[in-house]
Amino acid sequence: MKYRISANVIRRLPRYLRRLTLMERQGVERTSSGDLGERMGLTASQIRQDFNCFGGFGQQGYGYRVGDLRSGISSVLGLERTLTAVVIGAGNLGRALIINFNFAECGFELAAAFDTDPGLVGTALRDTPVLDAADLPAYLASHRVDVAVLTLPKKYARDTALAASRAGVRGIWNFTGIDIDADLGDTIVENVHLSDSLLTMGYYLRGASKEEA
Repeated sequence: MKYRISANVIRRLPRYLRRLTLMERQGVERTSSGDLGERMGLTASQIRQDFNCFGGFGQQGYGYRVGDLRSGISSVLGLERTLTAVVIGAGNLGRALIINFNFAECGFELAAAFDTDPGLVGTALRDTPVLDAADLPAYLASHRVDVAVLTLPKKYARDTALAASRAGVRGIWNFTGIDIDADLGDTIVENVHLSDSLLTMGYYLRGASKEEA
């Protein structure tokens, strides 16, 4: 079933999932929109509106079972279906993602990484094989890849994203530092700028009030 909901609601779902996972690990069995709102810095009304997009999840007068709510949000995010990802660029940032980021927890199988460095090609990073970037077109033609994670130099970003899209890759997770805004058809692009959150934090540290946001 497809839900017609706003991007803002979609972006809050992972936050709910993280919080509920933590609560479940802490042994919390039941919550309410008010309790969850206090834990997350959101209003109870906002949480109810978000959850009502998917049928509500809860029971009037009872609230939400934490485990059931977590499972429901996991289902909305499609975590019961594993997607396949590859990392293109196994330099410092790519290597850090491969070694430290838990792709499996987000429902992704990290199948391979690609690089041009002869010292990296043929090795493995956290059991992820590093393949020759020259073999990427043939790999995409013979394997189902849902997401390409771009951690290569920015000058190659747009051409690589376009080639991946044409090869059937449906998602681009872009860490190259430039926005990829070329027409990639139905391919979804998520441009990640690590500086954005740091600049936001700096804004508050320099004396701005959070209430201004």
